[in-house]
Amino acid sequence: MHPFQFYLKLGFNHIANFNGYDHILFLVVLCAVYQLKQWKKIIILVTAFTIGHSITLFLVSFDIFSIPSRYVKLLIPITIMITSLHNIRSIEIIRNSNMSKNYFLALFFGLIHGMDFSNYFKALIMSPNEIIIPLFGFNVGLEIGQFLIVFFIVLISYVFLSFLKVKYYSWNLFVSGAAFGISLISILELGLGFIK
Repeated sequence: MHPFQFYLKLGFNHIANFNGYDHILFLVVLCAVYQLKQWKKIIILVTAFTIGHSITLFLVSFDIFSIPSRYVKLLIPITIMITSLHNIRSIEIIRNSNMSKNYFLALFFGLIHGMDFSNYFKALIMSPNEIIIPLFGFNVGLEIGQFLIVFFIVLISYVFLSFLKVKYYSWNLFVSGAAFGISLISILELGLGFIK
């Protein structure tokens, strides 16, 4: 298989794998405050997350940066919790103003989520000199997978908001609150692992 095709599939499977539900949950909560009519902002948001993800893969591949896996596993649900709280706390601000703060959060949290896969990616490429095609292929696959997931998230949101007439605030509160609860359970479970 051509390296580009291999890494394209790897990137797609990385995000579309339900065993890695934490990445999917992050995308769900990240998009909870957006509606279908804001599709351009959603594209920028998801791309910012991918850019953050790829920066980390690049840095780790060149041994510039590294964090032990056990800390990354704890940081990922923390990113979900922070995003959930941000959604709930600033619902009207998010709805009525520019989204630059959200783009920064997506970029920064993309850096953290990229750490989860970085050591495996580094082992696959063997040499940092050969990183361009693998990194590009992986990120294209990741972006395609993310857009498919986000499409379904936004479509479900559209059904609830437009057809079932659920209020925007209630929808955001439900999705963000559920994500907060799931992330809290993960943090507590992982925190107990640190104590043992």
